[in-house]
Amino acid sequence: MTDAERRAADASRARLGALTAPLLARPGVSWGRMFSTEGLGIRGKIFAVVVHDGGLMVKVPEPRADELVADGAVVRMVMRGRELREWVVSAPAASDAEWLALVEEAYVYLDEITP
Repeated sequence: MTDAERRAADASRARLGALTAPLLARPGVSWGRMFSTEGLGIRGKIFAVVVHDGGLMVKVPEPRADELVADGAVVRMVMRGRELREWVVSAPAASDAEWLALVEEAYVYLDEITP
């Protein structure tokens, strides 16, 4: 990770923390580790995390991920050359409202599927 990427990721983590502080009052929501960084999770399953370039990665149902990608709102997360079905990344330049909407969708999805 370059210094510029580190600064971008640090700024985005601070932004995510400020935007989502109210989520931490919800039952089962906490910060946890994923991909060598911290992300928001519910009952131990991460649903939102800042990636190395400062973008926001969230987990949504595959059909919703398809819609978001088709709309151009996000791109699929690619790991080891393969696109992940349910993980999408929003650009660091996306608005706070866009980030919050994605985080809320991810929270609702993970809350539904996590025992």
